[in-house]
Amino acid sequence: MKKRIVVAMSGGLDSSVTAALLKREGYEVIGITMCFNLEDSLTKKPSCCGPQAIEDARRVAEQLDIKHYILNFSDILKKKIIDDFLKEYLRGRTPNPCIRCNRYIKFDALLKKTLSLGADFLATGHYARAERVKGGYILKKAKDNIKDQSYFLYLLNQIQLKRVIFPLGEYTKEEVKVIAKDMGLVVADKMGSQDICFIRDRNLRKFLETNLKGKIKPGLIKDKEGNILGKHPGICFYTIGQREGLGISKGCPLYVTMIDKKTDTIIVGEKDDLYSKQLFIKKPHFILKPIKNKVVLKVKIRYNHREALALVYPFREGLKVIFKEPQLAITPGQSAVLYKEDTVLGGGIIEV
Repeated sequence: MKKRIVVAMSGGLDSSVTAALLKREGYEVIGITMCFNLEDSLTKKPSCCGPQAIEDARRVAEQLDIKHYILNFSDILKKKIIDDFLKEYLRGRTPNPCIRCNRYIKFDALLKKTLSLGADFLATGHYARAERVKGGYILKKAKDNIKDQSYFLYLLNQIQLKRVIFPLGEYTKEEVKVIAKDMGLVVADKMGSQDICFIRDRNLRKFLETNLKGKIKPGLIKDKEGNILGKHPGICFYTIGQREGLGISKGCPLYVTMIDKKTDTIIVGEKDDLYSKQLFIKKPHFILKPIKNKVVLKVKIRYNHREALALVYPFREGLKVIFKEPQLAITPGQSAVLYKEDTVLGGGIIEV
């Protein structure tokens, strides 16, 4: 009897090739497209899971001769992702909604639906690898180090990893494009998207203004000596390392170096002021085994940031991370992910 696998199909190239590879390997494949009933905040037209994405997923499913369903996850997206996103920005922090989406939607709600359909596994188009080892399962980087998406998956647990498959982990992005063309997939030439799904117009400021109306407070912009340099419309519009849009000058380039929620104050400084050697993870998550002693690991403080060597050790109820070399713009709300060679040990939300 064929094993049944549900594939999360977004209508994009990666998830389509994922479904095609599994079908070719002889699995019974079911495609599911997640819909969130979202509108572009400016045009008021459907954005995420819009008609084109759904149609592309449907066409691929038809081409592969597999079943295809569209499921509505709009409630959980709002409660677990969007509400937290807005709350974090209101606190002057910079969250990563894709990480929470993986935690609460793809590998929780969708995985539960997968099992309810009698499927053995859930497959996604992520570039990462899940492997079984003595004592459980581990998460590893993808073959394509540039495209690797293991950073976004550090919150996976043993129950989830047991049921998850990442077919693209052994391929490079270029190889996936070639596979799509060789198979004649109708989305072979489709471009990928890096946008946050619920802000498809790319206008974060407008999104925050619309959804945080009446909650945003203006405040002062100061230098590190406490001198007032100007005013700002709200801390939610700023992030650590930001240079553009400050509306102030001091004879040299200025960057946001700290955001003080208690006083609604933006602190600015020169680029050298952005470097720091340490951070704190309040509630770390570990994929297989927790860290109990001091250990030197590589730590990634944001997706597009190079991993850096650091001493990591238990501290209070979390982890202290001290880098060998100062890191640029360590940002509260982002995730610090811990790597031992190409294996993800875990990680957590950055506190400083």
